[in-house]
Amino acid sequence: MAFDLAMYPVVYMARYNPGSGSWTEEWLENDRLPYAELMKLSDAERAEVYRKRNDLGLPAVSYTSQYGFGCFEGMKAFSTKDGGVSIFRPDRNAKRFADSMRGLKCPAFPEDMFVKASVEFVRRNWELGYIPPYDPAWEADNYASAASVYMRPFMNSEGAIGVGISASPVVVICATSVSSYFKGGNTKAVTTNRIRATPHGTGCIKCASNYVISALAKREAEEAGFMEVVYLDSEEHKYIQEGSSCNIFFVLENGTLVTPELGDTILPGITRSSVIDLGRDQGYTVEERKISIDEVMSSAVECFVTGTAAGITPIESVTHEGKERVFNNRAPGKVGTGIQKLLKGGQYGSVPFTRPWNTKVV
Repeated sequence: MAFDLAMYPVVYMARYNPGSGSWTEEWLENDRLPYAELMKLSDAERAEVYRKRNDLGLPAVSYTSQYGFGCFEGMKAFSTKDGGVSIFRPDRNAKRFADSMRGLKCPAFPEDMFVKASVEFVRRNWELGYIPPYDPAWEADNYASAASVYMRPFMNSEGAIGVGISASPVVVICATSVSSYFKGGNTKAVTTNRIRATPHGTGCIKCASNYVISALAKREAEEAGFMEVVYLDSEEHKYIQEGSSCNIFFVLENGTLVTPELGDTILPGITRSSVIDLGRDQGYTVEERKISIDEVMSSAVECFVTGTAAGITPIESVTHEGKERVFNNRAPGKVGTGIQKLLKGGQYGSVPFTRPWNTKVV
């Protein structure tokens, strides 16, 4: 399934008012068509419904549309085994979103409003039947192909032309249902000469413009027969940074789990943070530090990427300058697989989290 534009009918919007220094909230509920009724429509009729839902009335000419000046979040809600619905760590998304807006010199969206709006957003769409119900069959592959709600909070500027900073940003929360993010086939990765982020730039901000390079690099990797791309640092071009749009982990021959340390070129992923905690809970030594491509090519025995959309996705090999390092005979490794069971099981409610990571909606 991955992403599509079959957006849910209820959309949240908040606008900052510079004069009062406050946010005005509203709910866009143009059709409120229950999911069961939507499925009775013809393909053409459903396409028209989706088209109208995607028209949010945002300005066509703005700092966001013209210069990529904006930020966004990726977060998920899950139907749980007990029949409920929960959002995974919305407080962390709220903080990162506020940090991103501050990084763009915009008024930051309040974290408590973010969490409250996210919960209400899921509840309203759940009432209309748009949250995929829990399916016990998902347990067969540890939820690798299970459906969930992909929520997309994003910031858009007011109408504007000319390079500038948004003074009256708009925050929107929309969503669609998703399943597996990556396409089927091989899970090979390759290093790229493209640079995702430079020091003193916007690499640690979930900034819209960052993803142009990601799209180009990933397309080039796919055209060369790979699923994923791996970035190296901009200064020495020897240290691992990230995947195309996800954080990356390696298991070394001595069993240590390593991921690149945070800095202004690495996005502080919420799944990344969760994997570090779960890995330590399992007794693994987890290191956040610089890791060179040479160390990966000589000492790594397992690799996986992490992200809200990617979940925990195993990488079968990394190719650098024509040489391939194969991990675990191209099969998913035990470290990533074990952590995946804990993470997904906790998100879908079949395994209890030891931390309060799930915010219950219903």
